[in-house]
Amino acid sequence: MPVEKKDSVMESREKIIVRTSIIGIIANALLAGFKAFVGVVTGSIAIILDAVNNLSDALSSVITIIGTKIANKGQDKEHPLGHGRVEYLTAMIIAVIVLYAGITSLKESVMKIIHPELPEYTTASLIIVGAAIFVKIVLGLYVKRTGESVKSESLMNSGADALNDSIISASTLVAAIIFIVTGLSLEAYLGVIISIIIIKAGIEMLQSAYDQIVGVRIDAEMASGIRKTVSSVEGVYGVYDLLLHNYGPEFVLGSVHIEVPDTMTADKIDTIEREIQEKVLRENNVIMTSVGIYSRNTTNSRAANVRAKIIKMLRDHDYILQMHGFYFNEEEKRIQFDVIIDFDAPDRLALYNHIVQEVREAYPDYEVNVALDVDLTD
Repeated sequence: MPVEKKDSVMESREKIIVRTSIIGIIANALLAGFKAFVGVVTGSIAIILDAVNNLSDALSSVITIIGTKIANKGQDKEHPLGHGRVEYLTAMIIAVIVLYAGITSLKESVMKIIHPELPEYTTASLIIVGAAIFVKIVLGLYVKRTGESVKSESLMNSGADALNDSIISASTLVAAIIFIVTGLSLEAYLGVIISIIIIKAGIEMLQSAYDQIVGVRIDAEMASGIRKTVSSVEGVYGVYDLLLHNYGPEFVLGSVHIEVPDTMTADKIDTIEREIQEKVLRENNVIMTSVGIYSRNTTNSRAANVRAKIIKMLRDHDYILQMHGFYFNEEEKRIQFDVIIDFDAPDRLALYNHIVQEVREAYPDYEVNVALDVDLTD
């Protein structure tokens, strides 16, 4: 398994994430200090909550650095596949921090509505808030784009949160202007809106981190690219059952089944498997740990007719997505294939049993083996 090839890439990626996070820590710490001062002087709950949010952003960056350091520790006896998934735990911790900050802010805002206090703004305070908006937009775009380039869920979350903060700060500035012009204080109510936005962002981040840990449907573009690479290898007649295991953003293991002629020798199959592993790693950055084989009938003239008839049976049913791995063994009186049934089917197991029974009735003299496969990719 050529895992060592990824070491230099992971090291470079770690440096980028750490450098970006340090920039985020410094920027958020300075913004939190300025906003806290302005919030206390003016008595603005919205600006104070905005300052607290900046502190949570700085803490998120610290956690991102720690998580990235742990994730990049590499392999050891207890963790032979490395520590890459720690990054997803880091993203979940950041989501919980954001969610907690939102809930706390909501509580404080409601209390301000019940016991209102009028803010006192100065020109200097408004200039500071305006500058903070500009800084947050620049910081958010930088962190988010960097996160996307290195596939860091934690950085992408931090960047998106920073952009949300710029919108929140802009709302605070608008409320201040409204108060100065009309005398109408919207601080506490704006605090409620800000809190709800923070809570929503926290829930979305938590859902994203949860999906990464539990496992989600394989990205369609990535799956298509791998299938194209495997199909380009001479001797491969079909590509099926692609399965990917993510052990970190830059460490993906995979397996796949290929269809080859039933006359192909073991040495030729071995050559094809090795070529597939090399090409997929080079072109798709995925380590293929296993390449399974489906044998394709090439010498039995009746096999094509049987295959066509079974395909026609399956097409008469809704929710059948694919049949593959078909092999007809006339000598042993055996028919075998895999079938993929849509998850939207009202009863996948009942439909599967019906298909098996239907094929057995059509070919009573044959042993029929049908595997219920999983719909993993588009």
